[in-house]
Amino acid sequence: MPEVTFHGHSCVTIKDGEHSLIVDPFISMNPQATTDVVKLDAKYILVTHGHGDHIGDAIFLAKQNKAKIICSFELGHLCQKEGAEDVHMMHIGGGFNFPFGRVKMTIAHHGGGYGEDASYYTGPPVGFLITIGGKTIYHPGDTGLFLDMKLIGEMNDIDLAFLPIGDNFTMDIRDAAKAVEFLKPKKVVPFHYDTWEIIEADPNDFKTQVKDSEVVILDPGQSLTL
Repeated sequence: MPEVTFHGHSCVTIKDGEHSLIVDPFISMNPQATTDVVKLDAKYILVTHGHGDHIGDAIFLAKQNKAKIICSFELGHLCQKEGAEDVHMMHIGGGFNFPFGRVKMTIAHHGGGYGEDASYYTGPPVGFLITIGGKTIYHPGDTGLFLDMKLIGEMNDIDLAFLPIGDNFTMDIRDAAKAVEFLKPKKVVPFHYDTWEIIEADPNDFKTQVKDSEVVILDPGQSLTL
């Protein structure tokens, strides 16, 4: 059964037997992170978009662990230029079967620039539907609410969804609760909040607004098993 660990902000690791994944590996500069990036052994690195708080330590981990980066076509070329040797490029609507399971890319409504001023175009932001160990996990990256979440929920039996609640750059709590209604996941974990003052939010408020899914509030470093 997959074990999922939250590392603060939007960074998540997923382990299932010999397989280890990390999504949006923002660790070394993450004020919420409780682990050292050099201790992470993920062999697959999924990146939703090029903002520094999401691509984070992807290039370092790719080199350290001889890991494969999974990302959009445009972002993949950037990763190669930055020294990542093993990059699997995908795009929205596409899926691919990996040794650990399957990844499908979904839309996300956000930006995608790289660098201090986010001026280097890295393609559109994406989300991931990750199937591993017989479970389906939805990681949307940074996004606002969009109606196609209803289709994602209708077409996929989602065991666990992560959803941003911090407002300003992403959905707020009210919109995230509506996203849960659309997606119909068995469990949902709020993320992308309280990293900085501008995205402060109360996850317990989110919990009270969600009616038909189990809300699991994880502190950085905490895990759950699906």
